[in-house]
Amino acid sequence: MPALKKNRGASPASALTFNHAMVYSRDVPAAVRFYAGVLGFKVLEEYQGHNTVVYARLKSPRGNTTIAVHMVAPGQELHTGGVRLYFETKDLDRFCKRLEAAGVKFSEAPKVMPWGWKHAYLDDPDGHEVSLYWAGAKRIQKTGPMKAR
Repeated sequence: MPALKKNRGASPASALTFNHAMVYSRDVPAAVRFYAGVLGFKVLEEYQGHNTVVYARLKSPRGNTTIAVHMVAPGQELHTGGVRLYFETKDLDRFCKRLEAAGVKFSEAPKVMPWGWKHAYLDDPDGHEVSLYWAGAKRIQKTGPMKAR
């Protein structure tokens, strides 16, 4: 990686805004049903190819953040580890109860973590790990000392 030149002004990174995350999928229509039908995202666009949806972009129910779901390339293996998607909701317990009533299976029910955020964990249809959580003001504060779980 090239060395960065020292800049007396604003950092080049200060101009960045997070746009979206791309989630690769074996079955884009199933992923769209999960993100839109289960989590409440709004489908902004879908692209067809090979007689199926191969790409979709969805907007979160609140705010302007988006995710994109893209068909994994033919012959390519889908890798699901290493990234977890986080979606925040103030009324986490009620939201999770509604999902459970609709048949969603959680790998971990809502609970307060050692760092003070309340999380519930589940997987999307492709096995990508999803965290539903509530952090409130703690979301942008430094985490204090943690105890082992």
